[in-house]
Amino acid sequence: MRTALFVTCLNDALFPRSGQAAVTLLRRLGVEVEFPPGQSCCGQLHWNTGYRAETARLARHFVDVFGGYDAIVVPSASCGGMPAEAYERVAETVGDTGLARAVRELAPRVHELTTFLTDALGVEDVGAYFPHRVTYHPTCHSLRAAPVGDRPYRLLRAVAGIEFVELPAQEECCGFGGTFSVKNPAVSGAMNADKARHVLETGASVLAAVDNSCLMNIGGRLTKDGHAVRTMHLVEILARTPADGPVDDLPRSTPEPAR
Repeated sequence: MRTALFVTCLNDALFPRSGQAAVTLLRRLGVEVEFPPGQSCCGQLHWNTGYRAETARLARHFVDVFGGYDAIVVPSASCGGMPAEAYERVAETVGDTGLARAVRELAPRVHELTTFLTDALGVEDVGAYFPHRVTYHPTCHSLRAAPVGDRPYRLLRAVAGIEFVELPAQEECCGFGGTFSVKNPAVSGAMNADKARHVLETGASVLAAVDNSCLMNIGGRLTKDGHAVRTMHLVEILARTPADGPVDDLPRSTPEPAR
């Protein structure tokens, strides 16, 4: 199976460790993942702001770059949901029937990372080791646009050494919403304050999610308020093994690896 990593522009520019962790994990599981250098933005900001023609151009570029792959893995439910959520609609808006057909053929091959692990590869225990207290925020897109269900929870609970604790009011939005946080800063800030408070209630030293955009939002609030909770993309946890040991500056949840 010829597999590509669509790292997303946010991860590429601001959170490259998530992309590196995705490659490390996939290769450990026997997937020879490729990184097409021509990849670009998925167009979500354009789509959310109403720029349909511009989104269509990015959709065409996505099809051109990834059309030859059997599977496209995305460490983001937000960006991973774009092909199925928006591409056919923007193709129809601009009257590009060829693009609409190409998107219908390609979209089923685009997989959010946790879905690819559990459904395509059939694994939940990926050999990870992370002896720290972790909570998980299910992002809005992971609940709706690219619904991942309980897959992240199953993957986290299979991690050796982890102390996993449920996040209160977990399905509430963190207030990011891409351009929403820019256009409605007061409302967004209030929502983010609630989310940060719930994170602190768990006593976790790490907050995980499948979207770095939401982690950036929540982590920014926690840092601004002087809290030491670390934000980590889920794949960065799954990529660690007993050979890596615990993270040096995080409190331990268990003294020894379970493997």
